[in-house]
Amino acid sequence: MRLKFICAGLFFSAAFPAFSQVSPSATQGGIPFKVGAAFSNYYTDWSGYESGPTVWVDWTLSHGPRILNGLGIEAEGRDLNYNRTGSQPKLREDTGEGGPVYHWGHFDRFEPYGKFLLGYGHISFNDLRDPHYTHDSRAVLAPGGGAEYRIVRNIWVRGDYEYQFWPNFFHHHSMDPQGFTIGASYDLSRMHAQ
Repeated sequence: MRLKFICAGLFFSAAFPAFSQVSPSATQGGIPFKVGAAFSNYYTDWSGYESGPTVWVDWTLSHGPRILNGLGIEAEGRDLNYNRTGSQPKLREDTGEGGPVYHWGHFDRFEPYGKFLLGYGHISFNDLRDPHYTHDSRAVLAPGGGAEYRIVRNIWVRGDYEYQFWPNFFHHHSMDPQGFTIGASYDLSRMHAQ
């Protein structure tokens, strides 16, 4: 019985070197995700501007046809609840979105991208006409884009613009908040050899 275990162990230890290099020597494999956090400032399309935190996760297709290089999925959450400039003291917009993102090829450390996210938005407000109507929710469409710049190893800074469509809000009018996000992300997939 011991001889069978020894033979099995020798077989497996001989097989591992055959599969040891599965990625180019300049990079090491990792999890194909970027996780990030940022600060957003948006024009609310209702009552001035407001700001708040944003977090996101990007998953990028790591294996597949060359034409799909750069394609991925982004999930994003935003809470606009601070630094209000308008007349609505309780205005708050929260969104959770997800959808395709496409990163154009690397230009050294610079990486532009475009995205089209779908999600759900919640808004809290004061309505002087109806004091019981203080919250509403809608499906949200959000095209956008921006660029990322790698500053050191796996840390990227991001500048992002997003234009949101909140359809059929007040009497069949849409609300279209838009704004900028500045933040940083950590890339779990790119372990750059130095």
